[in-house]
Amino acid sequence: MPPANRLRCSLLRQPVTQSGKSTPFPGSRIVFILQLPSCRNGAAQAFPGADADPSANVYFTYMPASSSLSGILGANPLPNPNPEVNSKTNPETCAANPGSRSAGIISDHERYSRQVLFSGIGETGQQLLGRAHVAIVGVGATGAATASLLARAGVGHLTLIDRDFVEPSNLQRQMLFDEQDAQAALPKAEAARRHLARINSSVQITAHIADLVPQNAPQILAADLVLDCTDNFETRYLINDLCVRDGRPWIYAAAVGAYAATMNILPKPAAQDRLDDTESNRAERGRAEQPCAPPAAHPTACLACIFPSAPSGNIETCDTAGILSTAVNLAASIQATEALKYLTHQPHLIRRSLLSFDLWTPNPQGTLSRSEISTGVPRPGCDVCDRRNFRALSGEQRPHITLCGRNSVQIHQHQHPIDLTGLKSRLERLGEIRDTRANGLLLRFAYGTYTLTVFPDGRALIQGTTDVALARSLYARFLGS
Repeated sequence: MPPANRLRCSLLRQPVTQSGKSTPFPGSRIVFILQLPSCRNGAAQAFPGADADPSANVYFTYMPASSSLSGILGANPLPNPNPEVNSKTNPETCAANPGSRSAGIISDHERYSRQVLFSGIGETGQQLLGRAHVAIVGVGATGAATASLLARAGVGHLTLIDRDFVEPSNLQRQMLFDEQDAQAALPKAEAARRHLARINSSVQITAHIADLVPQNAPQILAADLVLDCTDNFETRYLINDLCVRDGRPWIYAAAVGAYAATMNILPKPAAQDRLDDTESNRAERGRAEQPCAPPAAHPTACLACIFPSAPSGNIETCDTAGILSTAVNLAASIQATEALKYLTHQPHLIRRSLLSFDLWTPNPQGTLSRSEISTGVPRPGCDVCDRRNFRALSGEQRPHITLCGRNSVQIHQHQHPIDLTGLKSRLERLGEIRDTRANGLLLRFAYGTYTLTVFPDGRALIQGTTDVALARSLYARFLGS
Protein backbone atom coordinates (compact mmCIF):
# COMPACT_ATOMS: atom_id res chain seq x y z
CA MET A 1 0.00 0.00 0.00
CA PRO A 2 1.46 3.41 -0.90
CA PRO A 3 2.59 5.53 2.07
CA ALA A 4 -0.11 8.09 1.26
CA ASN A 5 -2.74 5.49 2.12
CA ARG A 6 -1.43 4.77 5.61
CA LEU A 7 -2.18 6.34 8.97
CA ARG A 8 -0.08 5.98 12.08
CA CYS A 9 -1.43 5.62 15.62
CA SER A 10 0.55 8.03 17.82
CA LEU A 11 -0.26 6.15 21.01
CA LEU A 12 0.51 2.60 19.90
CA ARG A 13 3.29 3.48 17.45
CA GLN A 14 1.96 0.88 14.98
CA PRO A 15 0.97 1.36 11.34
CA VAL A 16 -2.77 1.19 10.83
CA THR A 17 -4.15 0.75 7.33
CA GLN A 18 -7.35 2.23 6.03
CA SER A 19 -8.60 -1.27 5.30
CA GLY A 20 -8.47 -2.08 8.99
CA LYS A 21 -6.49 -5.33 8.38
CA SER A 22 -3.63 -4.30 10.63
CA THR A 23 -5.62 -3.42 13.74
CA PRO A 24 -3.52 -3.91 16.89
CA PHE A 25 -6.18 -5.71 18.92
CA PRO A 26 -8.10 -8.86 17.88
CA GLY A 27 -11.82 -8.33 17.59
CA SER A 28 -11.47 -4.57 16.98
CA ARG A 29 -12.16 -2.43 14.00
CA ILE A 30 -11.23 1.11 12.99
CA VAL A 31 -13.92 3.71 12.49
CA PHE A 32 -13.22 6.84 10.45
CA ILE A 33 -15.32 9.89 11.25
CA LEU A 34 -15.36 13.10 9.24
CA GLN A 35 -15.16 16.13 11.48
CA LEU A 36 -18.17 18.42 11.21
CA PRO A 37 -17.94 22.14 11.97
CA SER A 38 -20.35 21.75 14.88
CA CYS A 39 -18.31 18.99 16.56
CA ARG A 40 -15.15 20.48 18.01
CA ASN A 41 -14.92 19.20 21.59
CA GLY A 42 -13.27 16.19 23.15
CA ALA A 43 -9.85 14.65 23.43
CA ALA A 44 -9.34 11.97 20.75
CA GLN A 45 -6.43 12.42 18.37
CA ALA A 46 -6.98 13.89 14.88
CA PHE A 47 -5.19 12.60 11.77
CA PRO A 48 -5.50 13.93 8.21
CA GLY A 49 -7.22 11.50 5.86
CA ALA A 50 -5.09 10.32 2.97
CA ASP A 51 -7.77 10.81 0.32
CA ALA A 52 -9.96 13.32 2.16
CA ASP A 53 -10.54 16.95 1.35
CA PRO A 54 -7.43 18.81 2.62
CA SER A 55 -9.67 21.19 4.57
CA ALA A 56 -11.22 18.33 6.55
CA ASN A 57 -9.80 16.14 9.30
CA VAL A 58 -10.48 12.44 9.62
CA TYR A 59 -10.73 10.92 13.08
CA PHE A 60 -10.51 7.33 14.14
CA THR A 61 -10.90 5.46 17.39
CA TYR A 62 -10.69 1.82 18.48
CA MET A 63 -13.86 0.13 19.65
CA PRO A 64 -14.86 -3.46 20.35
CA ALA A 65 -16.60 -5.22 17.49
CA SER A 66 -19.76 -5.47 19.61
CA SER A 67 -19.94 -1.70 20.24
CA SER A 68 -22.23 0.58 18.34
CA LEU A 69 -21.07 3.71 16.58
CA SER A 70 -23.56 5.84 18.49
CA GLY A 71 -22.26 4.44 21.77
CA ILE A 72 -18.70 5.32 20.91
CA LEU A 73 -19.62 8.84 19.86
CA GLY A 74 -21.70 9.32 22.98
CA ALA A 75 -18.76 8.50 25.25
CA ASN A 76 -16.08 10.11 23.09
CA PRO A 77 -17.01 13.43 21.53
CA LEU A 78 -15.00 14.53 18.55
CA PRO A 79 -11.84 16.35 19.52
CA ASN A 80 -10.81 19.91 19.07
CA PRO A 81 -7.55 19.87 17.04
CA ASN A 82 -6.52 23.06 18.84
CA PRO A 83 -7.16 22.42 22.56
CA GLU A 84 -6.56 26.06 23.40
CA VAL A 85 -9.43 27.39 21.29
CA ASN A 86 -11.92 27.07 24.11
CA SER A 87 -9.55 28.18 26.88
CA LYS A 88 -9.89 31.60 28.43
CA THR A 89 -6.91 33.81 27.84
CA ASN A 90 -7.58 36.74 30.16
CA PRO A 91 -4.16 38.10 31.23
CA GLU A 92 -5.11 37.75 34.89
CA THR A 93 -7.15 34.54 34.94
CA CYS A 94 -6.98 31.68 32.44
CA ALA A 95 -9.15 28.57 32.94
CA ALA A 96 -9.22 25.28 31.12
CA ASN A 97 -12.72 23.84 30.84
CA PRO A 98 -12.24 20.34 29.47
CA GLY A 99 -15.87 19.36 29.89
CA SER A 100 -17.17 16.08 31.19
CA ARG A 101 -14.82 13.85 33.13
CA SER A 102 -15.98 10.93 30.99
CA ALA A 103 -15.02 12.68 27.76
CA GLY A 104 -12.11 11.50 25.65
CA ILE A 105 -10.57 8.14 24.97
CA ILE A 106 -9.00 7.73 28.42
CA SER A 107 -11.52 6.74 31.08
CA ASP A 108 -11.08 7.50 34.76
CA HIS A 109 -11.11 3.75 35.40
CA GLU A 110 -8.08 3.30 33.16
CA ARG A 111 -6.23 6.41 34.27
CA TYR A 112 -6.47 5.87 38.03
CA SER A 113 -6.57 2.06 38.15
CA ARG A 114 -3.20 1.66 39.90
CA GLN A 115 -3.85 4.46 42.35
CA VAL A 116 -7.26 3.00 43.26
CA LEU A 117 -5.57 -0.34 43.99
CA PHE A 118 -3.61 1.37 46.76
CA SER A 119 -5.59 0.73 49.94
CA GLY A 120 -5.01 4.25 51.23
CA ILE A 121 -6.95 5.71 48.28
CA GLY A 122 -9.42 3.17 46.89
CA GLU A 123 -12.56 4.04 44.97
CA THR A 124 -13.90 6.31 47.72
CA GLY A 125 -10.68 8.26 48.00
CA GLN A 126 -10.48 8.71 44.24
CA GLN A 127 -13.99 10.17 44.20
CA LEU A 128 -13.04 12.57 46.99
CA LEU A 129 -9.99 13.70 45.01
CA GLY A 130 -12.16 14.36 41.99
CA ARG A 131 -14.33 16.75 44.03
CA ALA A 132 -11.41 18.53 45.70
CA HIS A 133 -10.06 22.02 45.01
CA VAL A 134 -6.43 22.87 45.74
CA ALA A 135 -4.77 26.29 45.40
CA ILE A 136 -1.03 26.26 44.65
CA VAL A 137 0.81 29.52 45.37
CA GLY A 138 3.94 29.67 43.25
CA VAL A 139 4.37 27.54 40.14
CA GLY A 140 8.15 27.51 39.99
CA ALA A 141 10.26 24.48 40.82
CA THR A 142 8.28 23.03 43.74
CA GLY A 143 4.90 24.27 42.53
CA ALA A 144 5.30 22.85 39.04
CA ALA A 145 6.21 19.42 40.42
CA THR A 146 3.40 19.44 42.98
CA ALA A 147 0.83 20.59 40.40
CA SER A 148 1.86 17.81 38.04
CA LEU A 149 1.57 15.18 40.78
CA LEU A 150 -1.89 16.35 41.85
CA ALA A 151 -3.18 16.66 38.29
CA ARG A 152 -2.04 13.13 37.56
CA ALA A 153 -3.64 11.96 40.82
CA GLY A 154 -7.00 13.34 39.70
CA VAL A 155 -7.58 16.34 41.97
CA GLY A 156 -10.64 17.87 40.33
CA HIS A 157 -9.75 21.58 40.43
CA LEU A 158 -6.33 23.21 40.64
CA THR A 159 -5.87 26.95 41.04
CA LEU A 160 -2.39 28.18 40.12
CA ILE A 161 -1.03 31.55 41.29
CA ASP A 162 2.29 32.93 40.10
CA ARG A 163 3.63 36.39 39.27
CA ASP A 164 6.73 35.35 37.35
CA PHE A 165 7.59 34.19 33.82
CA VAL A 166 9.62 31.27 32.47
CA GLU A 167 13.34 31.89 31.92
CA PRO A 168 16.06 29.57 30.57
CA SER A 169 17.59 29.15 34.04
CA ASN A 170 14.30 27.61 35.22
CA LEU A 171 14.47 24.61 32.91
CA GLN A 172 17.01 22.67 35.02
CA ARG A 173 14.49 22.11 37.82
CA GLN A 174 11.01 23.36 36.83
CA MET A 175 9.69 20.19 35.29
CA LEU A 176 6.53 21.46 33.62
CA PHE A 177 8.26 23.97 31.36
CA ASP A 178 10.21 23.60 28.12
CA GLU A 179 12.45 25.68 25.87
CA GLN A 180 9.53 27.17 23.95
CA ASP A 181 8.05 28.51 27.19
CA ALA A 182 11.36 30.16 28.06
CA GLN A 183 11.86 31.62 24.59
CA ALA A 184 8.36 33.11 24.66
CA ALA A 185 8.81 34.30 28.28
CA LEU A 186 5.39 32.85 29.07
CA PRO A 187 3.98 33.58 32.54
CA LYS A 188 4.52 30.47 34.64
CA ALA A 189 0.87 30.15 35.68
CA GLU A 190 -0.31 30.13 32.07
CA ALA A 191 2.48 27.85 30.82
CA ALA A 192 1.71 25.41 33.63
CA ARG A 193 -2.00 25.51 32.83
CA ARG A 194 -1.34 24.57 29.20
CA HIS A 195 0.94 21.67 30.08
CA LEU A 196 -1.33 20.33 32.83
CA ALA A 197 -4.34 20.43 30.50
CA ARG A 198 -2.45 18.11 28.17
CA ILE A 199 -1.48 15.80 31.04
CA ASN A 200 -5.04 15.41 32.36
CA SER A 201 -7.85 17.06 30.41
CA SER A 202 -10.44 16.09 33.04
CA VAL A 203 -8.95 18.43 35.66
CA GLN A 204 -10.24 21.99 35.85
CA ILE A 205 -7.31 24.39 35.96
CA THR A 206 -7.53 28.09 36.82
CA ALA A 207 -4.42 30.22 36.41
CA HIS A 208 -3.88 33.61 38.00
CA ILE A 209 -1.00 35.64 36.61
CA ALA A 210 -0.82 37.84 39.65
CA ASP A 211 1.00 38.76 42.80
CA LEU A 212 -0.73 37.35 45.88
CA VAL A 213 -1.65 40.36 48.01
CA PRO A 214 -4.08 40.96 50.90
CA GLN A 215 -6.63 42.40 48.48
CA ASN A 216 -6.93 39.32 46.25
CA ALA A 217 -5.86 36.47 48.56
CA PRO A 218 -9.31 35.74 50.10
CA GLN A 219 -10.83 35.18 46.67
CA ILE A 220 -7.90 33.44 44.97
CA LEU A 221 -7.27 31.05 47.85
CA ALA A 222 -10.92 29.96 48.19
CA ALA A 223 -10.03 26.26 48.08
CA ASP A 224 -10.17 23.18 50.28
CA LEU A 225 -6.40 23.20 50.75
CA VAL A 226 -3.63 25.72 50.07
CA LEU A 227 -0.11 24.65 49.11
CA ASP A 228 2.76 27.07 49.59
CA CYS A 229 5.38 26.70 46.87
CA THR A 230 6.71 30.25 47.09
CA ASP A 231 10.23 31.50 47.62
CA ASN A 232 9.66 34.21 50.24
CA PHE A 233 8.37 34.53 53.79
CA GLU A 234 6.37 37.66 53.00
CA THR A 235 3.89 35.60 50.99
CA ARG A 236 4.02 32.69 53.44
CA TYR A 237 2.99 34.92 56.34
CA LEU A 238 0.09 36.20 54.23
CA ILE A 239 -1.01 32.62 53.51
CA ASN A 240 -0.66 31.74 57.20
CA ASP A 241 -2.75 34.72 58.32
CA LEU A 242 -5.57 33.99 55.88
CA CYS A 243 -5.66 30.23 56.49
CA VAL A 244 -5.53 30.58 60.29
CA ARG A 245 -8.29 33.19 60.18
CA ASP A 246 -10.54 31.00 58.03
CA GLY A 247 -9.57 27.63 59.51
CA ARG A 248 -8.21 26.41 56.17
CA PRO A 249 -5.33 23.87 56.16
CA TRP A 250 -2.17 24.62 54.21
CA ILE A 251 1.18 22.95 53.59
CA TYR A 252 4.54 24.74 53.57
CA ALA A 253 7.32 23.46 51.28
CA ALA A 254 10.74 24.82 50.46
CA ALA A 255 13.90 23.74 48.65
CA VAL A 256 17.31 25.36 48.19
CA GLY A 257 20.68 23.80 47.45
CA ALA A 258 20.28 20.14 48.45
CA TYR A 259 17.90 21.04 51.28
CA ALA A 260 14.18 20.23 51.26
CA ALA A 261 11.61 20.96 53.96
CA THR A 262 7.85 20.66 54.48
CA MET A 263 5.37 21.40 57.25
CA ASN A 264 1.62 20.79 57.55
CA ILE A 265 -0.47 23.52 59.18
CA LEU A 266 -3.92 22.49 60.46
CA PRO A 267 -5.50 25.59 62.01
CA LYS A 268 -8.22 25.60 64.60
CA PRO A 269 -11.59 25.51 62.81
CA ALA A 270 -13.10 28.94 62.35
CA ALA A 271 -15.76 29.96 64.87
CA GLN A 272 -19.19 28.60 64.01
CA ASP A 273 -20.66 32.06 63.58
CA ARG A 274 -18.12 32.63 60.80
CA LEU A 275 -19.14 29.46 58.99
CA ASP A 276 -22.76 30.43 58.39
CA ASP A 277 -23.62 29.39 54.84
CA THR A 278 -24.76 32.76 53.58
CA GLU A 279 -24.00 34.51 50.34
CA SER A 280 -22.55 37.55 52.07
CA ASN A 281 -20.31 35.49 54.33
CA ARG A 282 -18.92 33.47 51.40
CA ALA A 283 -18.21 36.66 49.50
CA GLU A 284 -16.50 38.21 52.51
CA ARG A 285 -14.39 35.21 53.41
CA GLY A 286 -13.83 33.92 49.91
CA ARG A 287 -14.76 30.40 50.99
CA ALA A 288 -15.49 27.65 48.46
CA GLU A 289 -19.13 27.05 47.54
CA GLN A 290 -18.98 23.37 48.45
CA PRO A 291 -16.03 22.69 50.76
CA CYS A 292 -14.46 19.26 50.54
CA ALA A 293 -13.23 19.34 54.13
CA PRO A 294 -12.39 16.18 56.06
CA PRO A 295 -13.42 15.61 59.67
CA ALA A 296 -11.95 18.09 62.13
CA ALA A 297 -8.46 17.34 63.43
CA HIS A 298 -6.61 18.74 66.43
CA PRO A 299 -4.86 21.96 65.39
CA THR A 300 -1.12 22.07 64.83
CA ALA A 301 1.32 24.90 65.27
CA CYS A 302 1.08 27.58 62.60
CA LEU A 303 3.99 29.11 60.71
CA ALA A 304 4.26 32.00 63.18
CA CYS A 305 4.50 29.51 66.06
CA ILE A 306 7.74 28.15 64.59
CA PHE A 307 9.00 31.33 62.90
CA PRO A 308 7.64 34.34 64.85
CA SER A 309 9.52 36.58 62.42
CA ALA A 310 11.10 36.07 59.03
CA PRO A 311 14.70 34.80 58.99
CA SER A 312 17.21 37.64 58.78
CA GLY A 313 20.82 38.01 57.74
CA ASN A 314 22.35 36.22 54.78
CA ILE A 315 19.57 33.92 53.61
CA GLU A 316 20.43 31.33 50.98
CA THR A 317 18.36 31.45 47.80
CA CYS A 318 18.41 29.56 44.52
CA ASP A 319 20.34 32.48 43.06
CA THR A 320 23.06 32.41 45.71
CA ALA A 321 23.28 28.73 46.74
CA GLY A 322 21.91 27.05 43.62
CA ILE A 323 19.47 24.17 43.79
CA LEU A 324 19.25 20.48 42.94
CA SER A 325 16.18 19.36 41.06
CA THR A 326 16.15 16.24 43.25
CA ALA A 327 15.66 18.38 46.38
CA VAL A 328 12.76 20.14 44.66
CA ASN A 329 11.09 16.88 43.74
CA LEU A 330 11.51 15.43 47.23
CA ALA A 331 9.81 18.48 48.79
CA ALA A 332 7.04 18.32 46.18
CA SER A 333 6.50 14.58 46.63
CA ILE A 334 6.15 14.87 50.40
CA GLN A 335 3.87 17.90 50.07
CA ALA A 336 1.65 16.18 47.50
CA THR A 337 1.44 13.00 49.60
CA GLU A 338 0.32 14.95 52.67
CA ALA A 339 -2.23 16.72 50.47
CA LEU A 340 -3.63 13.38 49.29
CA LYS A 341 -4.06 12.28 52.92
CA TYR A 342 -6.03 15.39 53.74
CA LEU A 343 -8.15 15.40 50.60
CA THR A 344 -9.14 11.76 51.12
CA HIS A 345 -10.39 12.63 54.63
CA GLN A 346 -7.60 11.00 56.62
CA PRO A 347 -6.30 13.82 58.84
CA HIS A 348 -5.15 11.31 61.47
CA LEU A 349 -2.41 10.23 59.04
CA ILE A 350 -1.06 13.74 58.45
CA ARG A 351 2.46 14.34 59.75
CA ARG A 352 2.64 16.92 62.55
CA SER A 353 6.21 18.16 62.25
CA LEU A 354 8.60 20.41 60.37
CA LEU A 355 10.59 17.86 58.38
CA SER A 356 13.80 18.66 56.51
CA PHE A 357 16.45 16.74 54.59
CA ASP A 358 19.96 17.42 53.32
CA LEU A 359 20.28 15.16 50.30
CA TRP A 360 23.95 15.87 49.63
CA THR A 361 25.84 15.67 52.90
CA PRO A 362 25.20 12.61 55.11
CA ASN A 363 25.46 12.81 58.88
CA PRO A 364 28.53 11.39 60.69
CA GLN A 365 26.97 7.93 60.81
CA GLY A 366 26.76 7.89 57.02
CA THR A 367 22.95 7.97 56.94
CA LEU A 368 20.69 10.53 55.31
CA SER A 369 20.85 13.85 57.10
CA ARG A 370 17.40 14.78 58.32
CA SER A 371 15.78 16.89 61.01
CA GLU A 372 12.29 16.82 62.46
CA ILE A 373 10.73 19.32 64.84
CA SER A 374 7.36 18.58 66.40
CA THR A 375 4.54 20.96 65.50
CA GLY A 376 1.81 18.94 67.17
CA VAL A 377 0.31 21.76 69.23
CA PRO A 378 0.09 25.54 68.76
CA ARG A 379 2.53 27.70 70.71
CA PRO A 380 0.81 29.54 73.58
CA GLY A 381 0.94 33.27 73.02
CA CYS A 382 1.47 32.98 69.25
CA ASP A 383 0.66 36.35 67.75
CA VAL A 384 -1.33 34.79 64.90
CA CYS A 385 -3.14 31.61 65.97
CA ASP A 386 -3.50 32.51 69.67
CA ARG A 387 -3.85 36.29 69.72
CA ARG A 388 -5.27 36.40 66.16
CA ASN A 389 -3.31 39.45 65.04
CA PHE A 390 -3.26 39.19 61.25
CA ARG A 391 -0.74 41.87 60.34
CA ALA A 392 0.30 40.34 57.01
CA LEU A 393 -3.33 40.04 55.94
CA SER A 394 -4.00 43.65 56.87
CA GLY A 395 -1.03 44.73 54.75
CA GLU A 396 1.02 46.09 57.65
CA GLN A 397 4.04 43.89 56.88
CA ARG A 398 3.97 44.28 53.12
CA PRO A 399 6.38 46.79 51.56
CA HIS A 400 5.27 48.55 48.41
CA ILE A 401 8.43 47.41 46.68
CA THR A 402 10.12 44.07 47.31
CA LEU A 403 13.43 42.59 46.27
CA CYS A 404 13.06 39.34 44.34
CA GLY A 405 16.37 37.74 45.32
CA ARG A 406 17.89 37.74 41.84
CA ASN A 407 19.35 41.22 41.38
CA SER A 408 15.93 42.66 40.70
CA VAL A 409 13.25 44.84 42.22
CA GLN A 410 9.51 44.28 41.97
CA ILE A 411 7.24 47.31 41.98
CA HIS A 412 3.63 46.74 43.07
CA GLN A 413 1.41 49.22 41.23
CA HIS A 414 -1.94 47.41 41.18
CA GLN A 415 -3.87 50.64 40.74
CA HIS A 416 -1.95 51.51 37.58
CA PRO A 417 -3.28 49.28 34.77
CA ILE A 418 -1.09 49.23 31.67
CA ASP A 419 -2.12 49.03 28.02
CA LEU A 420 0.61 46.66 26.87
CA THR A 421 -0.12 47.14 23.17
CA GLY A 422 0.05 50.91 23.43
CA LEU A 423 3.18 50.77 25.57
CA LYS A 424 4.91 48.46 23.09
CA SER A 425 4.09 50.85 20.24
CA ARG A 426 5.54 53.80 22.15
CA LEU A 427 8.69 51.95 23.20
CA GLU A 428 9.46 50.76 19.68
CA ARG A 429 9.79 54.39 18.60
CA LEU A 430 12.58 54.95 21.12
CA GLY A 431 16.04 54.16 19.81
CA GLU A 432 17.41 53.42 23.28
CA ILE A 433 14.99 50.53 23.81
CA ARG A 434 15.86 47.08 22.46
CA ASP A 435 14.65 43.48 22.56
CA THR A 436 11.00 44.43 22.97
CA ARG A 437 8.92 41.26 23.35
CA ALA A 438 5.25 40.79 24.12
CA ASN A 439 2.97 37.75 24.29
CA GLY A 440 -0.33 39.31 25.32
CA LEU A 441 0.29 38.46 28.97
CA LEU A 442 3.34 40.60 29.63
CA LEU A 443 5.73 43.02 27.90
CA ARG A 444 9.49 42.75 28.26
CA PHE A 445 12.15 45.17 27.04
CA ALA A 446 15.77 46.10 27.68
CA TYR A 447 17.20 49.53 28.46
CA GLY A 448 20.96 49.73 28.94
CA THR A 449 21.93 46.98 31.38
CA TYR A 450 18.39 46.71 32.76
CA THR A 451 15.48 44.52 31.71
CA LEU A 452 11.93 45.56 32.54
CA THR A 453 9.01 43.14 32.55
CA VAL A 454 5.60 44.80 32.75
CA PHE A 455 2.27 43.13 33.57
CA PRO A 456 -1.22 44.44 32.70
CA ASP A 457 -2.05 45.24 36.34
CA GLY A 458 0.83 47.73 36.53
CA ARG A 459 3.26 45.44 38.32
CA ALA A 460 6.81 45.44 37.00
CA LEU A 461 10.08 43.56 37.53
CA ILE A 462 13.22 45.60 37.03
CA GLN A 463 16.18 43.26 36.60
CA GLY A 464 19.79 44.34 36.82
CA THR A 465 19.64 46.31 40.06
CA THR A 466 18.74 46.08 43.73
CA ASP A 467 18.64 49.88 44.07
CA VAL A 468 15.03 50.70 44.92
CA ALA A 469 15.41 54.39 44.01
CA LEU A 470 16.82 53.49 40.58
CA ALA A 471 14.01 50.99 40.03
CA ARG A 472 11.46 53.66 40.87
CA SER A 473 13.14 56.03 38.44
CA LEU A 474 13.08 53.51 35.58
CA TYR A 475 9.43 52.68 36.28
CA ALA A 476 8.45 56.34 36.28
CA ARG A 477 10.43 57.04 33.12
CA PHE A 478 8.75 54.42 30.97
CA LEU A 479 5.44 53.74 32.74
CA GLY A 480 4.66 56.93 34.62
CA SER A 481 4.90 57.74 38.29
